[in-house]
Amino acid sequence: MPRPVTLFTGQWADIPIAELLPKVKAMGFDGVELACWGDHFDVQSALTQDGYVEGVWDLLKKHELVAYSISAHLVGQAICDPIDARHQAILPPHVWGDGDAEGVRQRAAQEMIDTGKACRKFLDAGKDYMADKPAGTGKAVVNGFTGSSIWHALYAFPPTSQEYLQAGFDDFGKRFAPILDAFEKEDVYFALEVHPTEIAFDIASAERAIEAVGGHERFGFNYDPSHLGYQGVDYVKFIRHFSERIFHAHMKDAWWGHGNGDVGVFGGHTDFCDARRYWDFRSVGRGDINFEEVIVALNDIGYTGPLSIEWEDGRMDRFHGATESCAYVKDLDFPVNQAAFDAAFDRGNQ
Repeated sequence: MPRPVTLFTGQWADIPIAELLPKVKAMGFDGVELACWGDHFDVQSALTQDGYVEGVWDLLKKHELVAYSISAHLVGQAICDPIDARHQAILPPHVWGDGDAEGVRQRAAQEMIDTGKACRKFLDAGKDYMADKPAGTGKAVVNGFTGSSIWHALYAFPPTSQEYLQAGFDDFGKRFAPILDAFEKEDVYFALEVHPTEIAFDIASAERAIEAVGGHERFGFNYDPSHLGYQGVDYVKFIRHFSERIFHAHMKDAWWGHGNGDVGVFGGHTDFCDARRYWDFRSVGRGDINFEEVIVALNDIGYTGPLSIEWEDGRMDRFHGATESCAYVKDLDFPVNQAAFDAAFDRGNQ
């Protein structure tokens, strides 16, 4: 059975969930990856309000949609980051608090722990409804970011020692170890979307992130090729290299090697869709990611979870783009062969 194709709702948080879900169904999606912002999924309501998670499932059932994960990218960003005014714009007021940097980081970490608890409660509430739906990976997953205390040191000047960088990975390990232990108690997994500005942004830094948390089995990745390709990272190798830690997968496209030569891979402090840019995000199938190779690699490692479209293309109407992206991914995905293609040559099988 082909994998379910879901829509990550993070870029649609301006639309109330009750209004968005019928549109998601009309665009052809099988389900959603619910963002923990807007009114799509409220962590504290899930934990404290009787009937909240059941109400979310009632909406999903009404539109015959599935869900396998929730996503906490915004609060995750504040766990390891240096904190500034940009974070206030993306964080819940109870996490921002008085804005004291360390206080924000501590409250963000607690919110992530609460998110793991909310994820378990939410998915447990939907077990009966999901019983006859595609099983996914069988893991309860919170996707998200980590932030990074050393992203600003990406370029090594003033000279940056490995000791300096290791201190950043150690800081990540110290802050995330209690989160991962809490996730283990809830039987939930954290899937980092490897991404510039996070503690892991390519294969080498992802390896160091795993080391920093002592190889914790609850730490893995929300695979997204769009953030790797334009950097020059082998995004298909990433799947095979971390085959046991691919907990969730985003289908998102990027387009690179363009622009007019004014702007490089670091973006030149330009806005998305500036024609000078070397790279930009594109509607799925319209960029430079080879999704055929991505699907083959996901099949090879036995990934059975959803293919979640994170739609971003500043030049295209989002409803048009998400609709065509859903159709593209459904057409590209295919069930895994259950027998060797040349088995029929053996007379014993004839």
